[in-house]
Amino acid sequence: MTAIAHPPAEVVAAKSFDPYRVRADFPILATRVGPGGPPLVYLDNGATTQKPRQVIDAISTYYESQNANIHRGVYRLSQVATELYESARRKVAGFLNVADERECLFVRGTTEGVNLVAGCWGRTNLQAGDEVLVSTLEHHSNIVPWQIACEMVGARVKVIPINDAGELDLTAYGELLSSGRVRFVAVTHLSNALGTVNDVKRMAAMAHRAGAKILVDGAQWVAHAPTDVRDLDADFYVFSGHKLFGPTGIGVLYGKRELLEAMPPYMGGGDMIESVTFEKSTYAPLPNKFEAGTPDIAGAVGLGAAIDYVQAVGLAGVMPHEKALLDRATSRLGAIRGVRIIGTAANKGSVVSFVMDGVASLDIGTRLDHDGVAIRTGHHCCQPLMARMGVPSTVRASFAMYTTPEDIDALATAVEKVAAAHANKPRPAAAARPSPASPSSAAAGGLAFPKPSAASPAAAADELADFFDFLPEWDERYQALIELGEK
Repeated sequence: MTAIAHPPAEVVAAKSFDPYRVRADFPILATRVGPGGPPLVYLDNGATTQKPRQVIDAISTYYESQNANIHRGVYRLSQVATELYESARRKVAGFLNVADERECLFVRGTTEGVNLVAGCWGRTNLQAGDEVLVSTLEHHSNIVPWQIACEMVGARVKVIPINDAGELDLTAYGELLSSGRVRFVAVTHLSNALGTVNDVKRMAAMAHRAGAKILVDGAQWVAHAPTDVRDLDADFYVFSGHKLFGPTGIGVLYGKRELLEAMPPYMGGGDMIESVTFEKSTYAPLPNKFEAGTPDIAGAVGLGAAIDYVQAVGLAGVMPHEKALLDRATSRLGAIRGVRIIGTAANKGSVVSFVMDGVASLDIGTRLDHDGVAIRTGHHCCQPLMARMGVPSTVRASFAMYTTPEDIDALATAVEKVAAAHANKPRPAAAARPSPASPSSAAAGGLAFPKPSAASPAAAADELADFFDFLPEWDERYQALIELGEK
């Protein structure tokens, strides 16, 4: 009997994945940039993802027919709202493969999740002389909270270095762990600025062997590939709902139960207490202990709907689709004269960052917007990383499951137009320098300086402000600034 060979599951998923069908679920992707403007090409998914109709409808339905405050309400509407909120927690637990849903805390987003751990775990466990490791790749929200926590107790933040491709140096990481002083490691799963994917499972194992705990920032990861916190053996894992096609203002902190139970509360208030007297308060069990006050119930409902949507689509098919998009973008952008890609790690997610010789990132972003291409420019809340890569900022395009090859081509074509315009721009002729032997040549007419445009710098600023008042649109004002600079 001849055995029948079956293709791997991920190959089947990739063939069945249809970004155009997915795209139809996102109303905003069918819009144009301004009245009569070009179609929207949305490539800023690292900042936030768009929302499918299913999520929008779930939030609307909640406010239209299910809205009530949760927990302790004996009437039916409150019980309906409570069940929606807690069912969203169960969906999160399944999405992350969490053993106990009480280990999943609702927070406002990744930033609050990191601050909660740094504040509650940090102030309980860190001591003078201890060390916390963060990587060069980190977003400010995974640096600053640890600096604050360490400053409070006399501990130190130390940095895991990267190579020129933007990859973590795991040999150096091991050497840092060997000091015996490291108590905690905080690292991103996928770099928001470069797209580097870190081997966080290996890093967690190394941290644990050294007696340290580890927090993984999964904000950029969860919308692109399956996440299994038990397989990773992460002590803490955080992500934001708005980067998973859900609403803003809601996120998740996963923490191992024994660690969360040993931590003091983050905030005091209603719903996080067991009993209160003027002498002493006792705290509710997990997860309520860390969810003081009325939570973002609608946000949790929306996040639950987003998880339902992502799981119905299937991330196994999304991964090869986004890999193809990344390869296409890297190839097309890399072929443009003057463009240099920043971050060339062997294992990258769906992010490509680049700079262009002689053109500021802000200028590129503004000109791309004229063609409907929405990208992000700046330091991406990663100033230490930008300094390491030797650039003040980059242009970042970031992709999602609904991104198409045509989106990538629109990006590349728009960047090519910017490069061509820069190459064809007239260069001012070099001014003749006076001969050292003729110091009076300036007075004799060798150099001519323009007359002041105003009586004083303040007067010039006032004239410029008055001129700007006549330009109603931002792009007109920006173009005026570009022309002034060229003059």
